[in-house]
Amino acid sequence: MTDSLDQAKEALGARLRELRLDAGISGSELARRAGWHQTKVPKIEYGRTKPTDADIRVWCAHTGAENQVPDLIATLRNIEAAWLEWRRVLGTGTKRRQQASIRLEAETEVMRVYHPFLIPGLLQTAEYAEGVLRSVIEFQQVPNDIDEGVSKRLERQQILYRRDHRFHFVIAEQALRTTVGSDQTMIGQLDRLLAVVGMPRVVLGIVPAEEPYRVSMTNFALFDNSRVMVETVTAELTVTQPREIAQYGRAFDVLANQSVTGEPARRLIRRALEARSR
Repeated sequence: MTDSLDQAKEALGARLRELRLDAGISGSELARRAGWHQTKVPKIEYGRTKPTDADIRVWCAHTGAENQVPDLIATLRNIEAAWLEWRRVLGTGTKRRQQASIRLEAETEVMRVYHPFLIPGLLQTAEYAEGVLRSVIEFQQVPNDIDEGVSKRLERQQILYRRDHRFHFVIAEQALRTTVGSDQTMIGQLDRLLAVVGMPRVVLGIVPAEEPYRVSMTNFALFDNSRVMVETVTAELTVTQPREIAQYGRAFDVLANQSVTGEPARRLIRRALEARSR
């Protein structure tokens, strides 16, 4: 859990604590009236436990703050939206998530993406995208809409050709080596990357495998300076706190400075191509 989510829970808990104090009720008395364990109130108030809709309604009923229920539940919804489990995001398959990316990327002028072991979605060939999404479907055990998901992922790539957008992709050299699909799939994907190196408004950097460790490496995408999206095994995290966004920006700068572009990047790609061809 990141600082922004913890702080959001703490802020909600602080609001609920103010309602309790304004009502002149102790934490133990509120727990007794609500039929809760006595530790539940302090856990909610200090952000250690996220309340449910029902908890908020009960809290407001016993503190005479029923008029605060809609706003408090809306705040809770925002917290939940920042941490979306894949079972919810992909509940109907992969197409809907790709559609959401189309909208978000269209609203972004400068997009920065880092991935330590895969080629980012906006640069994937159809065959590579199919391999990635098939693995997602199988691992997350979600409905199989592979054709629709791949189609939408390729539709996303049209944004690369719009003049009012700029893109900076940084990948670790491992991403050139991680096998997705067959050798032919990888050869096609690596050929695609050779073409990407020369695209206008697109920078592709590759961090050589020999580069020293400088910063924690997890895949993330920065959308202007307004949000960061991070993928974990179980969920998709959206970061909106300015301080955290700035920290991801610094991490990206470190990785970008370690990366090679232009002809040195092409040499790394050709080396991976030669290995596949053998």
